[in-house]
Amino acid sequence: MAASEAEPTWLSALQEFWVVRLLLNFIAYGTVFIPAALIIRHLKNTKYNETAGPGCFPSVVRMCVFGSEQDKPSLEEAGRSIATSPVERTFWQNFLTLTFCFVGLQVSYLTWGVLQERIMKHAYGATEELPGEKFTNSQFLVFMNRILAFLLAVTTIMCTRQSRHTAPLYKYSYSSFSNIMSSWFQYEALKFVSFPTQVLAKASKIIPVMLMGKVVSKKSYQYYEYVTAAAISLGVSLFLLSRDPEGDKHSTTSTVTTTTGVFLMVGYMAFDSFTSNWQGELFTQYKMSSIQMMAGVNLFSCIFTGVSLLEQGGFFGAFVFMMKHPAFSIHVCILSLCSASGQLFIFYTISQFGPVTFTIMMTIRQGLAILLSCVIYHHAISLIGVAGIVVVFGSVFTRIYCNQRIKALKRAAAATQSNGTAKV
Repeated sequence: MAASEAEPTWLSALQEFWVVRLLLNFIAYGTVFIPAALIIRHLKNTKYNETAGPGCFPSVVRMCVFGSEQDKPSLEEAGRSIATSPVERTFWQNFLTLTFCFVGLQVSYLTWGVLQERIMKHAYGATEELPGEKFTNSQFLVFMNRILAFLLAVTTIMCTRQSRHTAPLYKYSYSSFSNIMSSWFQYEALKFVSFPTQVLAKASKIIPVMLMGKVVSKKSYQYYEYVTAAAISLGVSLFLLSRDPEGDKHSTTSTVTTTTGVFLMVGYMAFDSFTSNWQGELFTQYKMSSIQMMAGVNLFSCIFTGVSLLEQGGFFGAFVFMMKHPAFSIHVCILSLCSASGQLFIFYTISQFGPVTFTIMMTIRQGLAILLSCVIYHHAISLIGVAGIVVVFGSVFTRIYCNQRIKALKRAAAATQSNGTAKV
């Protein structure tokens, strides 16, 4: 009897180690991945798409495994697309749209960042007599974020005109897996590093993105990109090595950057860089819309995390925590809403003003996130740390400027060449 009572305590103590939780997640994801991979392989080997007849089930299988062929637009659709060219907006219309995008992005992601730190680093139910308890199930937070984002994406697809979807659905599973893993590493890292450290590390993810771009997409980069990447590494190093002993002494919320925290942030950046590169390949090959990508990725994220939570009993523990701490329930709902709305603002901003404007907005957001976290949660940053922050964001803006300058020179050279050809 005593042994049976001690067993749950031993198991729960074992799951306190993040490595054990990671392995359990991998095992749970494998229960989805391995059977699905075997089924997909069998269907492709038997050429199911050629032998199966009509019907609902064969159509679903084709959509999941084989996709659909790209239809050529009819003359009517082609004429309609030409007729509906975008109307040029006035200065004030552009200004109001840009302001709407900027405010939407800042409110969504700054609120998301503050709540993320509140949930992962601070105890709920703490009083003068009781220390309270912290929520530790990062995977549940990922699931809540993804399911709301999926519902918003599907609603948007149903309410707006979209191009025909041609990609096999299973191809979203790769970027979905890397996406949920990057989010999991991000939440886990907050248990070991301060939020400003995490935000600054995110600004340096240009480096693994470049490395992954060489491996996945065989991309080549300019010299200035390597220089700015090195400068970002230097700035992050200055920030990580800087310590304000007086701030650590008097602040009860300050945390020490540990080797574990750095390792988790490296895991986050590695998975996140794969996500962006794989999604870029899908965009190039299948030409789906951003909202379709959002729906596809979040669909598989819900499947993976949902199955894992069911197998590990994570839903039960999370719901018990929500019942004990109503404030946590409110925080999770707002966190998920901000995450989902933030994704919509990302796609809308890029579609209206391009990736450069969006990158500048998000870089500003990172700086504001550090400032807001320091004000609300009393993080102390030394002068060396401030210098590191300046180096990082200065390098990011330099990179943006150089990118635009090179594109402008290329356009000017192409225009000159076309004018010379016309004269001949």
